[in-house]
Formats: sequence, C-alpha cells, structure tokens
Amino acid sequence: MSFNSLKIIEPILKAIKEEGYTSPTPIQEQSIPIILQGTDLLGCAQTGTGKTAAFAIPILQLLSANTTYIKKRKIRSLIVTPTRELAIQIGESFKAYGRNTNLRCTVVYGGVNQNKQTSSLQGGVDILVATPGRLLDLMNQGFISLRDVEIFVLDEADRMLDMGFIHDVKRMIQVLPKKRQSLFFSATMAPAITKLAGTILFNPKKVSVNPESLTVDIIKQAVYFVDKGNKNALLADTLKNNDIKTALVFTRTKYGADKVAKVLNKNNVKAEAIHGDKSQNARQRALNNFKEQKTRVLVATDIAARGIDIDELEFVINYEVPNIAETYVHRIGRTGRAGAKGTAISFCDANEKEYLKEIETLISKKIPVVEGHPYPLMDNDPVKPPKQQQAKRYKGRPRPKSGVAEHNKAKKWNRKPKNTK
Repeated sequence: MSFNSLKIIEPILKAIKEEGYTSPTPIQEQSIPIILQGTDLLGCAQTGTGKTAAFAIPILQLLSANTTYIKKRKIRSLIVTPTRELAIQIGESFKAYGRNTNLRCTVVYGGVNQNKQTSSLQGGVDILVATPGRLLDLMNQGFISLRDVEIFVLDEADRMLDMGFIHDVKRMIQVLPKKRQSLFFSATMAPAITKLAGTILFNPKKVSVNPESLTVDIIKQAVYFVDKGNKNALLADTLKNNDIKTALVFTRTKYGADKVAKVLNKNNVKAEAIHGDKSQNARQRALNNFKEQKTRVLVATDIAARGIDIDELEFVINYEVPNIAETYVHRIGRTGRAGAKGTAISFCDANEKEYLKEIETLISKKIPVVEGHPYPLMDNDPVKPPKQQQAKRYKGRPRPKSGVAEHNKAKKWNRKPKNTK
C-alpha cells in the first residue's frame, strides 16, 4: 500500500514524499483512515512503528479543511506527551509533514525559560505539543486556553502513569471541550491504562500493532552474566568492537548515568550522559552530538531516553537490567526502528536475575546467554541491603510506586525543614 491510497491531500502527500517515505507502516495504514473519519482511537503500538506520523498526518489534514480565522489562531489540536525530547520530536514531525499547509505548531516544555514559548503562543497557534507540567503552568498564567481544542492526543500513556502524571492528565481532561476527537496511544495496555482510556475516549476504534508483550522480532538480544563490580570493564571491553559505531547505554539512576559516562571517557570512549537533572540545552546538545556521531556513547536514564528517536541506531546496552519488565521493551525499542536491524545487550548481576526472569516471561522467550566472556559471574549470592532499612526509611510516609515523580514525592517527606530565624 502507498500513502496515495489513504486519501491524503496533495500538500501533505508532497511533504511525506520530500521526507523520503512512500509506504505507510502498519500503525499508519490502520490509524489514518479512522482518524480522518473523526472517530476516537485507542492505539497500542511499540516504539519505532511510526506512531507519530499515524496521528500527525490526519490531524494536519482535518485542520487544513478549515483555516478561517476571525482574529487570531486558536489551539485546535493538543498533543500531550511525557518528556521534553519526545515533545520536541513530535513538533518537528508536525512541521515537516505540514510544511505545505498554513498551519502553525508550537511546542512547550519545562526546563527552559518560558518567554520564547509564550511569545509563540501569543502569536496564535493551531497545534500545541506539550509536556504536562509546563502546559498546566501556562494555563494557570492565562497563556493557554483549551476551549477550542477539536482533537486531543495523549501519547505514551503508559509512561504518563509511570512518571506520576495521572492527576495532571485528569486536570486537562476537565477543561477540554466535551465535544472533541480523542486519540490515545500507549505501548502497553495494563489495566490502569485501559481504565484511563475509558475516561478519555468515546466509542473508540482499536488498533494494535505488535502485541505489547512482544519485542520486535528483528532485534538480536543477548545477556551477559557479570558481577556488578565488573560491569565497567565489560562495557569497555564490549565497545572495543569496531562494529559498534554508536551505542545507547541505559542505567537506572541519574548518578549511575554520570558515573558510567565518566568511566568511558577515562577509557578514551567519547560519552555523554542525559537525564532529568541536566538542563534542556545540555540534553539537546548531547542528543545532537550523538545523532551526528560526534559522541560514540549516550548514557541515559529511562525517562530521558523515552523521546530519543534516532535512525539507524543499531546497539542498545542495558548496563543495568530494568526492574520493570515493560521498561525493557521500551529500551530495546530504541533500536530496530522502522524495520532496521538492531542489537540489544544486557549486563545482568546476581541481584538482577529476578528482573531478567520477569522480562523473559513478558516477552515469552529466553534471551540467549553469552558464555566464555572475560568477566563471568562469580558472586552468585551477594549481600542484599536489609529490608528493615527500607521499611524504616518510609515508615509513616508514602512509598514510591514507580517513576521519578512518585519517588520525589516520597523524598519530600524525608527532607529536614530549613532553619528559620
């Protein structure tokens, strides 16, 4: 099938061709006709399947059908996504596919001065891409009104819940017009996600591409069993392979990402870390350096990496095995995108074996084990932190559920009050 058969208008079709695309992906082929009909959509698709274009193209077409303005442009489509990087990339997609239309798109996100964003908003926009925190902040300041939104998109809904954005999402829904078209996309469909979808969508049609529990089949997966203390040496040894031109390395914590990047640079491997404590400019600079292959290794936490979309990224390395099985699917989905080949390598210490078992249950397959490497697992029963310490830490306080936002909420309870005079 070609894009011509999807009844896409010529200005957008021309832009698609200029971007080098001729055939739609399965999620695009199934979603675009439904969205063009004005129907609500519940989409389940893994990362790297062309999900952004699946909603960007029909939204541009629907809004192009009516571009009459009395005074100034009003926000007619709102796309909400969890991370700054993903918001920026969605905005770039709208601008690329809509370059031949008369529609304006603006992206708002936190971590930077708001002046440039508010200036753009005051000039009038048709399409707004936003992260939840900055969106609500600008709404409270009176810079954003959602009363004219015709099409609402909630993207990466599962990550929204992981990051503790559920209450922000509910606040948005309360002020959105009741009469609207809603599109809901998620890589997984856990019960909590399905429940959230039920509060947003009205008689939706469902599209599912690649069941959420399965990894992309073309990705080559491997696991190294290694002691925690030898992971740096194993990583440096792995990167001696000249076939690995670039690699995205995942850690569970911000501190871990900085530490791994520092170790790699000491070993003459150009590396940069990207995580939530970095400024937006620093994160964007590191991402651009990686895309342009000025930096060989990008070390990232899961939240920061959610929006990374790099063509022909072949290697993903899990320096630490994620403690949430679905996160593994998201991580390795950074490679093998749009049909390209990819390799996912995981370093697993003794304490992470239970995480590995949960991952293999989720993806319904055993990940091949690499034998005979220089740093085999020797300590099969390391001392674990006493559970009493953790219980004491959160005694009388909320335990973090999942995601950084929830963890930070718990941390607030532990802060000592500042001295006041």
